[in-house]
Amino acid sequence: MDEKDLLLEVGTEEIPAAFLTDALKALREKVIKELQARRIAFKDIKTMGTPRRLALIASGVAVAQEELIATKLGPAKSIAFDKDGSPTKAAIGFAKGQGIDIADIKTVKTDKGEYICAEKKEQSELTIKLLPQILPDIILALPFRKSMRWGDLEVRFARPIHWIVALFGNTIVPFQLGNINSGDTSYGHRFMSPGPLRIAGAASYAAQLAQAFVFVDPQVRRDTLIREIRSIAASVNGVPDEDSALIDEVTNLIENCSPVLCHFENEFLQLPREVLITTMKKHQKYFPILDTQGSPLPCFIAVNNTRAREPAVSARGHERVLRARLSDARFFYTADQKKSLDAMTERLQGVIFQAQLGTSFEKVQRFQELALFITDKLSKPSIRAKVERAAYLCKADLVSEMVGEFPELQGVMGREYARIAGEDADVAEAIFEHYLPRFAEDDIPSSDIGAIVGMADKLDTIAGCFGVGLIPTGTADPYALRRQCLGIINIIAGRQYKISLTETIHKAIALLKEKLTRPVAEVSNDVLNFFSVRFSNLLTSQGYPADAVDAVVSCGIDDVLDMQRRIEALQQVKQVPDFEALAIAFKRVVNILAGAVSGAVSPGLFEEQAERDLHQKYLSLCGQVQSLMHKKEYLPALKLIATLRTEVDNFFDKVMVMVEQEAIRTNRLALLQEVSSLFVNFADFTKLSSA
Repeated sequence: MDEKDLLLEVGTEEIPAAFLTDALKALREKVIKELQARRIAFKDIKTMGTPRRLALIASGVAVAQEELIATKLGPAKSIAFDKDGSPTKAAIGFAKGQGIDIADIKTVKTDKGEYICAEKKEQSELTIKLLPQILPDIILALPFRKSMRWGDLEVRFARPIHWIVALFGNTIVPFQLGNINSGDTSYGHRFMSPGPLRIAGAASYAAQLAQAFVFVDPQVRRDTLIREIRSIAASVNGVPDEDSALIDEVTNLIENCSPVLCHFENEFLQLPREVLITTMKKHQKYFPILDTQGSPLPCFIAVNNTRAREPAVSARGHERVLRARLSDARFFYTADQKKSLDAMTERLQGVIFQAQLGTSFEKVQRFQELALFITDKLSKPSIRAKVERAAYLCKADLVSEMVGEFPELQGVMGREYARIAGEDADVAEAIFEHYLPRFAEDDIPSSDIGAIVGMADKLDTIAGCFGVGLIPTGTADPYALRRQCLGIINIIAGRQYKISLTETIHKAIALLKEKLTRPVAEVSNDVLNFFSVRFSNLLTSQGYPADAVDAVVSCGIDDVLDMQRRIEALQQVKQVPDFEALAIAFKRVVNILAGAVSGAVSPGLFEEQAERDLHQKYLSLCGQVQSLMHKKEYLPALKLIATLRTEVDNFFDKVMVMVEQEAIRTNRLALLQEVSSLFVNFADFTKLSSA
């Protein structure tokens, strides 16, 4: 089949850098979906883009749809034809309904016998005729965090659209979007080549734009950016801070890459490293240059979108901007040191954490007490005083001048000011570490002090929000409760803390007192369920089998470390040959016992040898299993339980449990209750998919 390349370019005013990557991904997905839905074959699809354009090249696109032969099943052949083979009213009506002649009716064999059918050939359309319908819908369906209208048009997009290039081969795909007609005219770099540019086709598209000073492929811009900042940094015996997120952001801010070397005064190196780095990266999108030890050098790299005629002039402009920012930072840094951390903490009484949960100072008081509770439960009296001090001071920097200007430095500045004030080194580090982990794959606190204070802070937020009805729904989680819950779980697992989640959650809720607007029991249950879901999702994402996780978590979440050990043991014992069959039997045990009243087993009421054998086997295993379970030696315990296989199978083969005689029935249920006691609190075997 003949094929051509499709080129689509949507030219706009500057699209925010944060929108670009997702928009290009969505563009590719939507084009693939539409072409497949229309039966238009293609070989490959690639998206490219800059702040001023979203582009797509679909290579090897068929010039016409694939033909489709649709088969519509009718009535059974025995109904469609009489004994003489003549069509009945059923067959004639079916043919008429399908718009075909009765002579064109065919028969087909199915699992249910022979049926008549109609085969209808759907003619293929030329791709060039379908694209004018497809492309406008795709463009308008692109999702953005925010979209806008302009002029008096009904069209909505991330930014106003100024031109559209749509070429199938070298033929324009004609359509109108708002007041813009598609064509073959693009535009080069806004300043270095602002004039119109007639695009010959997909094959020459990137090269033509490159001649107009636009690197349309983001990967090309990214590679160029990395190569050039490394070269510039090497010229001053340094290395660039290759922050991947910053590289991606700058890549999406430019159409042409023109980095320049800039300098700042040595006196600013007296500022904390994090202040220097944050000022350059977060606020100005500059790349710091570091020495071999990772300390900032008095220089940085600014990336221009336009090739500067005089790089030195461009550099002086960037230097002037950064100098002003660093001067402000130095002023804030100096001003903050005139206040004590205790005074800053007291000022939190005037800062609202959440309207229903009170001030940040009240929050500090709550999680300080919760942190001490956790410390006691973990039996760490030697750090109790440091935990208390760190919890009291850890939010002080929220009212500092520096964090007011640079919110991302909270914790960092608290640690710095604590060091300057002569606080204990462990306390100072905990002020920073209590925020960890801040995102997926981030480090957990390296000290018990930071870990305990962080857990207390996070749990107070979770319990408080649930207590006043601020529960995450769907993708809405304004207080990042999911992240904080995972943070607590990761800290417990990473630092191997043996602690009761249930008891700690109850304490956190109790500390909220009159702040709660929901019943305590409901809040407690909801928070535990919240932890249960997060724990399950975390383990399955780490490769643990979902059914084993579900089986253990269904028995309740309390001791994170213990649950993880049980899940690992359950997964291993599933490989034992007899275990799958035994698990099936255990499901029968659980199902039969549903709603049954437990009681003591009376051996004198046994009527079958299979009952006696199962009871004797249980008695021989019970003590050993309980001892192993108590010592958390779960795999040996499960392997021992698996030896019940023969006796359990014989019982179900030869014994009727639900007999009419109440005493016999009750006794047999009690026997099964004994057997279930070996595993019922370990895991819910009905959740195992392999069984």
